[in-house]
Amino acid sequence: MDEKALKILEYDKILGQLAEYTSFSAGETLVRQLKPTSDMTQAVEWQAQTAEARLLFDTTSGVTIGGARDIRRWLDNAMLGFILQPEELLEVQATIIAGRTLRRRLLKTGNTLPNLVGIAELMEECPGIVSRISSSIDERGEILDSASEKLATIRRQLQVFHDRIHDKLRSLLASSQNQYLQEPTISMRGGRYVVPLMANHKGRIKGIVHDHSNSGATLWIEPFNTVDLNNEYRSLQITEEEEIQRILAELSILIADQGDALKRLVERIAELDLIFAKARYAEVIKAVQPTFADWEPAVDKGDGKSRGSITNHPGSRIWIRGARHPLLDSNNVVPTDLLLDEETFIVLITGPNTGGKTVSLKTVGLMILMAQSGMQVPALEAKHTVFGEVFADIGDEQSIEQNLSTFSSHMTNIVRILSLVGSRSLVLLDELGSGTDPSEGAALAQSIVAYIRDKGATTFVATHYPELKSYATNTPGVINASLLFDVDTLMPTYEMTVGMPGRSNALAIARRLGLEQSVLDDALAFLGSGSDMSETLLDAIYEAKEKIDSQEAAARLKLREADEYRLQLQNRLEKIDEERQTILDQTRRIIEIELEEITAEIRSIRRKLRDTESINQLKKLKKAVDQIEPKKTVILEKLDYVDINSKRSVKKGIQDFKVGDKVFITSLGAKGRIIDLINRDAELAVGRLHMRAKIEDLEFRGREIDEPKDRIPAITVSSGSAPSIELDIRGFRVEEGISMLETYLDAAFLANMPWVRIIHGKGTGRLRSAARQSLNENSQVLSWEEGRDGEGGAGVTVAKMDTE
Repeated sequence: MDEKALKILEYDKILGQLAEYTSFSAGETLVRQLKPTSDMTQAVEWQAQTAEARLLFDTTSGVTIGGARDIRRWLDNAMLGFILQPEELLEVQATIIAGRTLRRRLLKTGNTLPNLVGIAELMEECPGIVSRISSSIDERGEILDSASEKLATIRRQLQVFHDRIHDKLRSLLASSQNQYLQEPTISMRGGRYVVPLMANHKGRIKGIVHDHSNSGATLWIEPFNTVDLNNEYRSLQITEEEEIQRILAELSILIADQGDALKRLVERIAELDLIFAKARYAEVIKAVQPTFADWEPAVDKGDGKSRGSITNHPGSRIWIRGARHPLLDSNNVVPTDLLLDEETFIVLITGPNTGGKTVSLKTVGLMILMAQSGMQVPALEAKHTVFGEVFADIGDEQSIEQNLSTFSSHMTNIVRILSLVGSRSLVLLDELGSGTDPSEGAALAQSIVAYIRDKGATTFVATHYPELKSYATNTPGVINASLLFDVDTLMPTYEMTVGMPGRSNALAIARRLGLEQSVLDDALAFLGSGSDMSETLLDAIYEAKEKIDSQEAAARLKLREADEYRLQLQNRLEKIDEERQTILDQTRRIIEIELEEITAEIRSIRRKLRDTESINQLKKLKKAVDQIEPKKTVILEKLDYVDINSKRSVKKGIQDFKVGDKVFITSLGAKGRIIDLINRDAELAVGRLHMRAKIEDLEFRGREIDEPKDRIPAITVSSGSAPSIELDIRGFRVEEGISMLETYLDAAFLANMPWVRIIHGKGTGRLRSAARQSLNENSQVLSWEEGRDGEGGAGVTVAKMDTE
């Protein structure tokens, strides 16, 4: 990309804003080095990465770079043979842990984030370093006794000599000689333990003077009876320091051996930091993901207007609705539509000063640069081709040092642009031809636009010259655009209209400000009748456009009202369906009661038939049965009718179900509630479980009008396959690990798994104890045992599940 254009369009300020959302210096460095790509495949990949990062942040909390640091300087030092200091080693450790945590977090997302997972798969875990540093250095940078057996032995000996020295000195402090001491304290000077002797009692305590106070009133003396002990103590300190340096050298060599892998890890983390920064920035500026169009000139339709018939049309496309300049206050900036039809590749923008032409040009340029840098753009919709180069000549670049006027400065830059421009270039020119004689400037501007058109470059030009309006009207591939001006308020609206030339507002403004009519008439006479007629025609066109816009707004309002009315009818129909089901249920209960009464009466008559001995009584009872049986038949028919209609009411299509509906899952024989609808499937909450079922397997059982209350967090069970045979909760806090364990055990129980492995690691033992306590309290676990030698030992617990 052209560096001058990047500077003119203030692309560096965009990068400055983006850099604020990085998490560590390596990521910020990548942001500062970011340049727009001219390769469509690369641009598409970058945009996909940003979109996945936004999705990740929307669906997952707590995803960060963690404690990563740019450790490449320490790695270079280690690889050159230098010994790293404890704080540098801790930064290496923190970076490996951050990369490992982020890698595992991304890999768990599966196929939903393929681009981010692809980067995560390249992140190397660099085994052995973290555990070695953890056993050697504490979080404050102190070397631990566990760093080596020799160091532990030396420190035990140091403690013995320390205690012996202090015992002797405390005896001195407790003796009658303490009267010669400045105060009863033990201090250290030059690595040797001493006591403060008053200078005027020098010689009262035999020993070696190591120091004195500023005033000279106090001497720090080492008594003779502790000299040998201090010698041994000092010798051990030197030995300790030598052992510490050996340990640090050993750790530095370990890191140097994996130096290249660690550098690659930092680069991958920085790459993710850049992507995450793009996602966070997009969220803040309310950006959308742009799409990219191919360079495909249209086929000539033979009408003289289609893209294929336009000479040198490059096949570019720019379609951006509601574009907002990212460096302006989003609450005040007026969105701009940059909508070029397929026949257009040059836009000539006219309008008043301070009307927003320069901002519009910069907005076009920044939209393209941001999109081709993998950033989402602040707009409602964005689609364009990937440009190979972006050139710009915007603003006043008058140079006193080079003795260049404004016109000369602009022309110098334009000459450079014309020498480099091609068919895949985007060119942005502000006030083309200004700063010189108007007639010469207009002619020069028109010839420059014609030259660029012959080169086939997509171009936006802001100008005051009316001659260019006519050029745009009469030249294929070129179109007028304007920035509107409100004559009543004498203020620009900053709204761009593509396809309409700008009106000359000078006379209208003068009339609005009260200029004499005779002066205005003379001005019109000087302009000529043609100019007056063209302005009148433009006025008529703008009035017609305003009328069309008003009618379109009214039509949109009517459409919204129709949608609202449709929703009201739909809600009413749903309530009617619920009322109908209620009536059917009540009717069924009444019919069932009648059926029970009839059935009881028939049974009573039949018992009497068995007991009767009279022929006449037998005939009467048979007649009663004949009269009751039809009634039973009628009741059964009514019951069948209710059942049929009830089934019709509960069997619904996808368009009839709503989130929150109560349903009956026929394949399971269980009740549930819909929590999401996906194509022909429904996501269901059945107790604490989540599952997916076909719409055809559901029967509608009711709908809650009130808002659903807070529910217990659900356990998600995949319908595709059983959960893994093992769960790895290493590196998580106890609360997080136990929550994951409980969810996993529920899933394993539902999958009828006989046993599972819980990997919690050894560490401090807190996570292991909490996990085993949770297993003891879980009714789905029959028993558990510590992992055997081949299974991970104390770092693993094997649990047997209740499958009965």
